[in-house]
Amino acid sequence: MKEENLVIVESPAKAKTIEKFLGEDFLVMSSFGHIRDLDKKDFGIDLNNNYTPRYVVSEDKKKVVAELKKAAKKAKTIWIASDEDREGEAIGWHLMEVLGLSPDSTNRIVFHEITKSAITKAIESPRLLDLNLVDAQQARRILDRLVGFEISPVLWKKVKPSLSAGRVQSVAVRLIVDQERDIQKFKPTSAFRVTSVFDTEDPKRGKAELKAELGTRFKTHGETQEFLEKCNGANFHIDSIVKKPAKKSPTPPFITSTLQQEASRKLGFPVSMTMSVAQKLYEAGKITYMRTDSTNLSQLALDASKDAIVDKYGENYHHLRTFKTKAKGAQEAHEAIRPTYMNQSTVDGTPQEQKLYELIWKRTIASQMADAKLERTTVKIGFSGSDELFIATGEVLVFDGFLSVYLESTDDETQENSIHKGLLPPLSEGQDLIPKEIVGTQRFSQKPPRFTEASLVRKLEEQGIGRPSTYAPTITTIQNRNYIVKEDREGVVREYQMLTLKNGGIHSETCTEITGAERGKLFPTDIGLVVNDFLVKNFDSIVDYKFTAKVEKEFDEIAEGKRVWTEMIDEFYVPFHEIIEDVIENSERSTGERQLGIDPKTEKPVSVRIGRYGPMAQLGVTQEDSEEKPQFASLRHGQSIETITLEDALDLFKLPRQLGEYEDKVVTVAVGRFGPYVRHDSKFVSLKKDVDDPLSIELDRAVELIEEKREKDRKALLRTFDEDPDLRVIQGRWGPYIAYQKANYKIPKDTVVEELTFEGCMKVVEEGPKPKKGAAKKTTAKKTATKKAAPKKAAPKKAATKSTVKKTATKKKPTTDKK
Repeated sequence: MKEENLVIVESPAKAKTIEKFLGEDFLVMSSFGHIRDLDKKDFGIDLNNNYTPRYVVSEDKKKVVAELKKAAKKAKTIWIASDEDREGEAIGWHLMEVLGLSPDSTNRIVFHEITKSAITKAIESPRLLDLNLVDAQQARRILDRLVGFEISPVLWKKVKPSLSAGRVQSVAVRLIVDQERDIQKFKPTSAFRVTSVFDTEDPKRGKAELKAELGTRFKTHGETQEFLEKCNGANFHIDSIVKKPAKKSPTPPFITSTLQQEASRKLGFPVSMTMSVAQKLYEAGKITYMRTDSTNLSQLALDASKDAIVDKYGENYHHLRTFKTKAKGAQEAHEAIRPTYMNQSTVDGTPQEQKLYELIWKRTIASQMADAKLERTTVKIGFSGSDELFIATGEVLVFDGFLSVYLESTDDETQENSIHKGLLPPLSEGQDLIPKEIVGTQRFSQKPPRFTEASLVRKLEEQGIGRPSTYAPTITTIQNRNYIVKEDREGVVREYQMLTLKNGGIHSETCTEITGAERGKLFPTDIGLVVNDFLVKNFDSIVDYKFTAKVEKEFDEIAEGKRVWTEMIDEFYVPFHEIIEDVIENSERSTGERQLGIDPKTEKPVSVRIGRYGPMAQLGVTQEDSEEKPQFASLRHGQSIETITLEDALDLFKLPRQLGEYEDKVVTVAVGRFGPYVRHDSKFVSLKKDVDDPLSIELDRAVELIEEKREKDRKALLRTFDEDPDLRVIQGRWGPYIAYQKANYKIPKDTVVEELTFEGCMKVVEEGPKPKKGAAKKTTAKKTATKKAAPKKAAPKKAATKSTVKKTATKKKPTTDKK
């Protein structure tokens, strides 16, 4: 009977794929991820009882748990088939605890690919639950809860309400802030790069050009001019031609971090999208498990890769390679991310799934292909009256090898791809050359690059911060918290000098270029800068890069059974809690306040800081003996409290501006919490980003924006009702919905919008969920959290032995959460 064998997995998609392979004797059900998490009361951790966690079944999982319990009672054999990493092991443990299953009699099965052979093999060789992996995941969850729940209320009190901190997220923010500060401090230097173009003869192509660059650079305009004068009238000749064979080898197959980086560079995917799409491909049985630190490929994959390469490209394109995992303590040391069936170069699915699959297939196949063979040529060109040499380089691709399939991208936007330098014309040593032109161009040193999502992942990996599975949620979290923004920024115009020697004369000119344009880069916000500075000042040991990496190693030791997790938590928490108490008692409030100077008109001081609604400027101060109050103005997009000037801040107080009247009503432009806007007839219209300037916009343009907004609202308004004008049916971003008395209601499925009556809409309103009234509750929650943020120093009992901890945990029915 089907009910005799119950297999439990995390996701419905995975369940559907597995069910195809197991047949009618197995019932496959999904837990929909974690079923329990730490209680939010008092951290969900008993600090006075050896950090015993208190887990609760999530509200949205109670129905799922009830169904699983019902199925488990009927089943003779239960198989836990959650993912093969620590998170999956923890999910399995929580299922056993909640369903009342014995670890000794419940079969734990794992597989890194969802294929018939892998599933069958797993069923034939089940194992027991690995409690070391559970402990490692539990330690991570508890440590992160302690850090977040203790530091966040301190931020609410000392910086601004509704802020948060986290062991990994705060360190990621620090990386971006430190890089930003290096960029702000950077002072570019310049030098003159001299290039030359020579005319030559190519028997096949006729006239050809030979481009070369001087081996040295000059510091000043004068030095460059002096050098060009030496070149004027000189005789040029080829001193030497050196040809050397070279090769380029393919990169290893993807691990989680390299997949995230390459998908970002080649496909433009945010890391969160990469992991979401990869998860779908895995659950559909198209790729192996996507959370891995291992570059290893199974013998089956190696053989299948060889067959695919020989069949498509030929025997000489195949080269067997094995790669060793570089990551220390790689926790998922199974296989790299690869297609489950190497002979399939494409798959069906969404465009994103198809693109990511093709990228994985190409990388895997390329890793088993022959080196690319090149011939590199270096030509040195001398001239009379000088020892200086011009150098020309070129490359010939003798055998493309793996390059016929794949070439890894780079984060360096200025780096040229050496594979595509191209051919040099036929040349011979001693050959005379006639310069067409020689140009000296002023070039500037490059500032440190800002992080992209891809380069941030690489930096986190290099520093040992977090694990592959944490990179995507960490980057998403710091953007959702508004500590970091990912955006494009326009460059600025910069002048540079250029000198050209041509036709026997030297011409000097001043040129302009756009520099500093940014595309998809990560920038710290003002609140991110202030929070980071507060944490570095008061919790330096927590946001220290080495500390975060050290913690990861300790989690690895717990996973390997070399450490007791409660002892590790105790070593961290006791001194950490003392720091919390000290900061609450002795640290000052931090708003990032900066004095800019005095307003020459009013002679009042001007400052900037973080206010209740974000970064703001203040003109004047509050004085006890005066009724005059200071003026406040929000900073505009792109402005920062760290870099704004006095002049820019004073411009902010020119707003709001009255532009005139339209339809007998005043039109005003101002800057608010959500950016610059036009106000007319009690309605607000946002100005277009990077198009409209609130300081220079005129009435005609404001009217244009007002009419655009009216037209958009008219198109969005699907239905109104005479019985109650406040009841409307509106076309929203995600489809039509009902709006009534400042609340929105979802229209039931299969409803024809055009047929909705007043009575039908009111029925939806009456039966639908009432709008949440969360403001008061939030305040209460914050007060409670602040109150409990610094409990009197707990004296945790001496850490129990590992076996004791496990028995206690089983008795209390603990848990964890897959984030």
